[in-house]
Amino acid sequence: MVMRKKGKCGSKGLNLASLSGKGADDVLSTDLLAFIRSSLRSVWSLELLLLLRRQAPRAMGVEEMARELRGTETLVSKCAPQLEAAGLIASEQGFYRFAPASPALQELCALLEIEYRERPVAVVDAIVSTPNDRLTSFADAFRFKEKDE
Repeated sequence: MVMRKKGKCGSKGLNLASLSGKGADDVLSTDLLAFIRSSLRSVWSLELLLLLRRQAPRAMGVEEMARELRGTETLVSKCAPQLEAAGLIASEQGFYRFAPASPALQELCALLEIEYRERPVAVVDAIVSTPNDRLTSFADAFRFKEKDE
């Protein structure tokens, strides 16, 4: 049985680690955690990567991927180039396929799939707790500066 801490449970205040008792840092390997934080910007990206991995070596179009994920073509069109830039998938004439750029990335993707199946909260927590540079820059704009600065 999952126990929640008292307090607000809105999207702003929810910490997934508090639901499981352990954070991603405590559950996932250091290599996998670094991989997740450097390669996956959203749970949608994770789901897209795992979809293409399951379909390998077959390539899929944006429309088909959106349908399989029950998402939108816009969402898939945004996630796919990010995964391609990370060296995880390849594009060929508007179709994408799972194509890790190295054996190490291949192994990390296999481990990611296992961990996501066995510890989904830890994997999602690793993704959503990744610092966002744009958000940090925006928040820094509202910090009070000390007199010496």
